[in-house]
Amino acid sequence: MPLKKIPAAIGRIALTLVLAGLAGLIASAVHSPLPWMLGPLLGVAALRTLGAPLQPPRGGRQAGQWAIGASLGLYFTPQVLDLLRANALLVGGLAVAALLIGLLCALLTMRLAATDGPTAFFASLPGGASEMAVIAERFGGAVDRIAAAHALRVMIVVAVVPFGLSWFGAHGSDVYQPIATVVVPARLPLLLASSLCGVGVLLILRVGNAWVLGPLLGVGMATGFGLGLSALPVWVVNSGQLLIGCALGCRFSPEFFRAAPRFLAAAAMSALLAVGLGCGLALLVSAASGMPLATLVLAAAPGGVAEMCITAKVLQLGVPLVTVCHVLRVIVLTVGAPGLYRLFMRMTR
Repeated sequence: MPLKKIPAAIGRIALTLVLAGLAGLIASAVHSPLPWMLGPLLGVAALRTLGAPLQPPRGGRQAGQWAIGASLGLYFTPQVLDLLRANALLVGGLAVAALLIGLLCALLTMRLAATDGPTAFFASLPGGASEMAVIAERFGGAVDRIAAAHALRVMIVVAVVPFGLSWFGAHGSDVYQPIATVVVPARLPLLLASSLCGVGVLLILRVGNAWVLGPLLGVGMATGFGLGLSALPVWVVNSGQLLIGCALGCRFSPEFFRAAPRFLAAAAMSALLAVGLGCGLALLVSAASGMPLATLVLAAAPGGVAEMCITAKVLQLGVPLVTVCHVLRVIVLTVGAPGLYRLFMRMTR
């Protein structure tokens, strides 16, 4: 970046953070669910769509993901790991079901948007946006439209699911508790070291979502082995939510909805269908297993890993189960996407 442009960029970033902070305060004042993520997300997206010169800080989303991943890792106590092993079939079933949901959503997108098969398929699969875009490029998909569809999907899911759960009073039913609930300054370096070790391992292995899965892995392993760690300060977790909200909101622009309105409308319908199918699946699994319905709704929701897991944390809804389900879903979709794509193309022919 040229030196003369640096002050302007700093000004845009500062303005973005100030407005995001105000949006978070307003959302908190009106008792919105996830105020420090939803407030900045909706506020920044609205202003960006109106043409406001907003810009997220470079690396801000990764910093936010680190805070979320590290705080989630504290839930994985030895007792919780035993419970997750006992529910391995349920977790695996939800992950595999995401393949079928993605296939149905892709068929809807292709029918409504009248677009090519690779673009419709990879835009509709509820996996990681970057992973889907990389795979889609190999098969000739329109990467820009796929990225836009995933940004729209995450925003819709993050806005709809927490409000829906709050509307039905789903809060505070989590029997899981993090092993560290108090901030102990002397133990914060151990938390930082274990989280960054996890990030380093996944970056070396070139695993997607390394900045949320890495801290989750590192802190989760330390917690699982019974090491005494510190909780993260509340302001760090809230700041992480704010940075994620800023990064998601800044993906929108005045040209976003004008670029391909029919395709984006189809992507929005596909995202809503995925939410509905996920809720239906959660109802069936809850009736069969006796697991709390609200926890299963979050576990089956087609949102991003960090966004859905922080929703579970704030609403106290089965954080370890939701986290494992979403991590495994991303893995299953990333590995199974090419084979499922070939099936999709045979079906559409």
